[in-house]
Amino acid sequence: MLSDMNSTDLFCNYYRQWIEVYKKDAIREATMAKYRMTQKWVEKLVPDLKISELTRTAYQQLLNDYAREHERQTTLDFHHQLKGAILDAVDEGLLERDPTRKAIIKGKTPKVKKIKYLNQFELHTLIAHLDLKEDPNWDWFILLVAKTGMRFSEALAITPADFDFARQTLSVSKTWDYKGEGGFLPTKNKSSVRKIQIDWQIVVKFSELIKSLPEDEPIFVGQEKIYNSTVNDVLTRHCKECGISVISIHGLRHTHASLLFFAGVSIASVARRLGHASMTTTQKTYLHIIQELENKDVDLVMRTLSGL
Repeated sequence: MLSDMNSTDLFCNYYRQWIEVYKKDAIREATMAKYRMTQKWVEKLVPDLKISELTRTAYQQLLNDYAREHERQTTLDFHHQLKGAILDAVDEGLLERDPTRKAIIKGKTPKVKKIKYLNQFELHTLIAHLDLKEDPNWDWFILLVAKTGMRFSEALAITPADFDFARQTLSVSKTWDYKGEGGFLPTKNKSSVRKIQIDWQIVVKFSELIKSLPEDEPIFVGQEKIYNSTVNDVLTRHCKECGISVISIHGLRHTHASLLFFAGVSIASVARRLGHASMTTTQKTYLHIIQELENKDVDLVMRTLSGL
């Protein structure tokens, strides 16, 4: 399909075809959605730009226009998603030179994002308020996420076969496609495939809950389509009734990680438990918590040294 294009065609049309040929069915649907969003921005910002007119200056102007409404990291992602298509256009002879060379990435100053999480007392209050019935419900789901720190899609994909009660572990090896048509999908990255140690309370409670459920079917997925907002509404109701901070399901993941940090668990161990691709991700996400702990460490060091 791309071989039918020539340098006088519109760049937005070339990019749309490039996505269909090289990206469709080759990447996760969530990633595909990002490419389609980039396509929409190209159509909005440079609807009349021809491939032959894509010079370094024209490309830089495109990035600058995009950066006016986006943070630098988002602009960098936009650049990377365009660059693959543009380099292919160079290889195909539609462009003489690579216009993305030495591109300067700009963007709005990112807002300071402070993650929302519960303290230990609030989490204890929430768990005590859950209505854990004989059959799986969203309260059971909330308990599992709070105790394991799993991502929403990972927890949805958990089956009875994933539990190893003898070893007190829970295997995370897949996710549930709740944004699409349902069904199992691969994990976010290779590091997301992991075994999470579970405490004896989870062992006792879940061994009873799942004993009569199908081994390889998701515990929390029924016939109806699942929405993140549905579970968040259940969690919000509990938080308000308990008189604690209102957080989302993802906030429970943050709560899990923060409690481990304050308990003295290392960054490396928390990163593995959360399924982060690297400790850098963990450090960036929980920077303010880590800094708070480092401040306490400084006080401890000073007290220790002054006592010598």
